[in-house]
Amino acid sequence: MKKRNFYVKLHILIPVVLTGITVFGVIITYQLAAQPTRLKYVNLFTLSLALGCISFVVSYFILRLLLKPLVDFVEKTKKMPIFSSGKKEKRAEVTEDINQISEVFNSVANILSNVEAKELFPSIIGSSAAMRNIFTQIIKVAPTDSTVLITGESGTGKEMIATSIYEHSQRKGKPFVAINCVAIPEGLLESELFGHEKGSFTGATQQKKGKFEIADGGTVFLDEIGDMPLATQAKLLRALQEKEFERVGGTKPIRVDVRFIAATNKNLPQLIKEGKFREDLYFRLNVFSIDMPPLRDRREDISLLAAHFLQSSPKPAKLSASALQVLVGYSWSGNIRELKNIIERASIMSENGSIEVHHLPETIRKNNQIVSGAVLDETVSLDEKIKLMEKDLILGALKQSQGIQVKAAALLGINQRSLWHRIKKHDIDVASLKHLQ
Repeated sequence: MKKRNFYVKLHILIPVVLTGITVFGVIITYQLAAQPTRLKYVNLFTLSLALGCISFVVSYFILRLLLKPLVDFVEKTKKMPIFSSGKKEKRAEVTEDINQISEVFNSVANILSNVEAKELFPSIIGSSAAMRNIFTQIIKVAPTDSTVLITGESGTGKEMIATSIYEHSQRKGKPFVAINCVAIPEGLLESELFGHEKGSFTGATQQKKGKFEIADGGTVFLDEIGDMPLATQAKLLRALQEKEFERVGGTKPIRVDVRFIAATNKNLPQLIKEGKFREDLYFRLNVFSIDMPPLRDRREDISLLAAHFLQSSPKPAKLSASALQVLVGYSWSGNIRELKNIIERASIMSENGSIEVHHLPETIRKNNQIVSGAVLDETVSLDEKIKLMEKDLILGALKQSQGIQVKAAALLGINQRSLWHRIKKHDIDVASLKHLQ
């Protein structure tokens, strides 16, 4: 038997509630004022009825006046293409229903947040709650000169975050020097950072300025700081604390005005315990930390990232709904870098301009956490597995319904209110799924 929902409009419901409060107040007042008599009961009934009618009429017209702009806004907003697929849905006539109003305002807030993110961070693709939190941290720390430590797995986009901090800082337009500590041989790293004097070592035929000196007035980004040798760490600590250093083979201190940003995919506290990283340097770097979430913790962004990578793929192609579902369910140990490579490969393998499941690598299909049994991982608790499966099923339903929550709720076999609460619980950005048709 189909469940029927009954709705009461707000401009009827609220006046009724206010009328009841008024009548109840009159009764209490009479009860406290004097012992009731039959005549007083008649007067009480008459007065309560009169006050109730007046209260209802006044409340009704006041609420009609106050709610009309809100209702008009909700109705106009729902007709906009960004909120609707253009297909008319059969729904109850409840223009003032609280859930609808709340849904519209949440959608508006998400869209405005996404617009702001795209405006402020055009090079970073992501609109999930996790990424919006990262954007907030960037905006707060960028105008300062505080040292920033960016942590996160390989391929999560730490260098792009460092660049965004620089672009929103007061040092924008001044030098931005990026140094990959693991790409430079240990014997040359100190010379790269601090420079060297002529004749300081074999092959030093002339004086050379280091990266710190070149970046004077600007920003230095030390990538893969966890791989820096201990001997160089000690000299880096002095440069961070005193803002001065000496070239290799030199004796004259060189002062610089530099802002430092560091990044690592290593567990620095663990390296400290193992004696591979200086604790004092860690505390000096870790003034303001930003922890980049892995792609598996921001699955809502996979569709956006995939669409972005497809725009620059060597072969034009679109991602099918089934292929997207497989991508969303994969664990992505290589994060964004791995996704980019998979999308490029799949576009090359695609036929008729559509990427299907069989175009994806076998490892992606087999290790899908929803499609296969790989979700039975002993490192993940049962609650986390259930949460992951629920979130991915909701994402799949929203994608299939083109972001229309009424249709998605029907596909999932739950009511719209339950779906709305689950969307809030999982921080799913419904607006970002509408473009995947």
